[in-house]
Amino acid sequence: MAATTVARRPTVCIGDVHGHLIRLRALWRNLEAGLGALFASATVIFLGDYCDRGPDTAGVLDFLVALPASYPSQKHVFLCGNHDFGMSAFLGLLPAVPGFPFSRTWEGTKGAEEKQEAEGWWSGRGFEDMHLQGRRWGGRVKAKFNVKKNMEYRGSIFDSEPTFSSYGVEHGDREGLLGAVPEDHKAFLRKLVWIYEQDGSESCGKLVAVHAGLEAARPLEEQLRVLREKDVRLSRHENMLGRSNVWNAPEARSILSLSGHHGSLHMESHRLIIDESGGQDNMPLAAVVLPGRQIVRDTDSIGHVLDGLAQSPLSLQASAD
Repeated sequence: MAATTVARRPTVCIGDVHGHLIRLRALWRNLEAGLGALFASATVIFLGDYCDRGPDTAGVLDFLVALPASYPSQKHVFLCGNHDFGMSAFLGLLPAVPGFPFSRTWEGTKGAEEKQEAEGWWSGRGFEDMHLQGRRWGGRVKAKFNVKKNMEYRGSIFDSEPTFSSYGVEHGDREGLLGAVPEDHKAFLRKLVWIYEQDGSESCGKLVAVHAGLEAARPLEEQLRVLREKDVRLSRHENMLGRSNVWNAPEARSILSLSGHHGSLHMESHRLIIDESGGQDNMPLAAVVLPGRQIVRDTDSIGHVLDGLAQSPLSLQASAD
């Protein structure tokens, strides 16, 4: 009997884009060339943080909004990152909760007065019912240099000034930004998911993708509920904003925990962190292709990508009938 070919649907996980449209286009070309026909039916998971730091948030959102029509056989997952949440909150795109004014998210913030002063929380027209993260996103931080990231702050604690600029608006001009951001961009931000869950396979446990990660010290089901329901009443969402507390995988070893956020490329058996660039200008934008865990970067040559994927489990496999 003639051999048949079996193609496995790949899962492509793309790290934080942070307004770098040129890099995103180059990475996309490399993925398309490397995966060939398989790319057309791939599940593509974007791990969040599409805005801020880089020069063209508006262009990045144009690119992402167009993907479902341009690649109709792909499945696209757009996770919400902490930067995207902040932008959404600033623009008033978070879902209203009856009887819950967003000013309540300012309450109970540890060292709130000092943080408000240092981070320069936005206090323009409409701030009275704005989520804390929106005020932080649109504000103006006092410090000029981010020691942790070894880079200059760009406007706010979120580095949001380039996002305003990409829409032709001065930093902090909320009314101007509301008028400049297209409706399809606003709809995109509203629809971002906080969690993506995908059934596993022999080589990959159940995949749970969250922007920053899952807390090992907090009940898993409680975290999953908040993420599935997109509970906007919390002032700080550790699964989007956390650092060391969400670095490790939860104890459930059957879960492959996947995230971006950390400015690092880190791969363990049950924990993947894909954010090599961290939005910095001198670092590459990376993706990981599952189940083979091949790394593809925007800076790779096509030949390098092809070599890296040549021995992938995704390659067409012959099987005798």
